[in-house]
Amino acid sequence: MKITIGSRGSSLALWQANWVRDRLESAGQEVAIRIIKTSGDKLQNAALAASGTKGLFIKEIEEALLAGEVDLAVHSMKDLPTNLPAGLGVAAVPEREDPHDVLVSKGGVTLRQLPAGARIGTSSLRRQSQLLALRPDLTMVPMRGNVDTRLRKLERGDCEALVLAGAGLKRLGFAGHITSWFSENEIASAVGQGALAIEVRLQNAAVREAVAPLDHAPTHQAVRAERAMLDALGGGCQLPIAAFANHASGQLHLMGVVADPAGTRVLHANDSGTPDDPEDLGKRVATELLRQGARQLLSHAGLE
Repeated sequence: MKITIGSRGSSLALWQANWVRDRLESAGQEVAIRIIKTSGDKLQNAALAASGTKGLFIKEIEEALLAGEVDLAVHSMKDLPTNLPAGLGVAAVPEREDPHDVLVSKGGVTLRQLPAGARIGTSSLRRQSQLLALRPDLTMVPMRGNVDTRLRKLERGDCEALVLAGAGLKRLGFAGHITSWFSENEIASAVGQGALAIEVRLQNAAVREAVAPLDHAPTHQAVRAERAMLDALGGGCQLPIAAFANHASGQLHLMGVVADPAGTRVLHANDSGTPDDPEDLGKRVATELLRQGARQLLSHAGLE
């Protein structure tokens, strides 16, 4: 059996697809990668929050998967909508890379050392809101593009610093550019950040069996809790919603965050539960955030 992986053509997407391919080949599978251009790739100059499209980076890949043109898709979990098309499902979630965000600045200047008005490159409302809560005097500059593209924009002076996912920098060999790491209490990460999703046709038992050994149960449980919270809030990956789930002392812990885009109000909720029912944990944290006023924050921002 030959397995064809559908992937975006960015350097990070191809790193992820090749990572899965290498492991499947090590298990004796014959594997090929097919590059598919997505709507998100075609809208490089559009602000993500203004796109109004969920699944911007996966729609065409899922269409190819449903049509049988590819056998599985490898996504960044944070790009995957909580509701998948009928017939598709996540068959495996490999062990997660560090999900935290990082600061990359010129000259290794820390967030505290940046001067008032310093420009921070990011197109994420989640990052923007939490950054402004920490430093309301900073200026947010929309910044799209692949990791290497953003690093070049920093070097040429388009901004004084970037906030990026540490996982992507580590995977692409750019860890040396990292100035500092944010804790989840400073900037909580996107739902599923640092994790990969291996999506398949549910009826394709052979492919499901082939990828099953790549699943890392603790990561899969954590991601399920985060995604259940996001789903209960009715949000997508472009909204100012963040989550951080981790295992400790036999329990699954989840922190959820909803913020005003201007950073004037940031809601936090924490809860713990059995790893066997991550969806219940996610719903409980979402309920607490809604009790605190999350719905109003999101609707007042014009984002729902």
